[in-house]
Amino acid sequence: MAIELSARQQQILEIVRLEGPITGEQIAEKLNLTRATLRPDLAILTMAGFLEARPRVGYFYAGKKTSEIFGEQLRKMLVKDHKAVPVVISENATVYDAIVAMFVEDVGNLSVVKDHGILAGVISRKDLLKVAIGKQETQSVPVSLVMTRMPNVITVTGEDNVYNAARKLVENAVDSLPVVKVLDAERKQYEVIGRFTKTTVTKIFVELGSNREI
Repeated sequence: MAIELSARQQQILEIVRLEGPITGEQIAEKLNLTRATLRPDLAILTMAGFLEARPRVGYFYAGKKTSEIFGEQLRKMLVKDHKAVPVVISENATVYDAIVAMFVEDVGNLSVVKDHGILAGVISRKDLLKVAIGKQETQSVPVSLVMTRMPNVITVTGEDNVYNAARKLVENAVDSLPVVKVLDAERKQYEVIGRFTKTTVTKIFVELGSNREI
């Protein structure tokens, strides 16, 4: 026997079809109703098999694969909402300064900046290690001599989505990426405004996997 849906339930179904995964609060906002008012309708649609719900993700059509739902959620998340505080060092600093900064901040690489926070390059543990185990004096070698220079630095902007940022981390085998604000795209002048790290990705996975009410 077919289930006859109310007009409101059909509206809910259409919203989820177009915008899912979507939370109960977001559906309620679109219909200008309270979450409590919608709760019975959402329960009916879920029990009837029209919708499925996942904690910290939202409501979506039954039949969608979990991997699709997870991917969609990551693509809706923006880097600007999850970026960490930038850890930077001046291009005039020495390799010794960079080693100290990396140890104190407990990071895998540093963004090297010019005046006004303009990205000049990045320097990694591997870069510093090459100098440290060589015959060069770390206190006399500037980081600008051993860093990866622009425009060869992989970056993300705050408007990039979390999925693409995580993909860049994996494809380029790096621990973190500078999050930048584009000042002059043609001249590749970027201001460093944050960093996106493997730790950031781990925290996002934990949040999505936590059992909290949708």
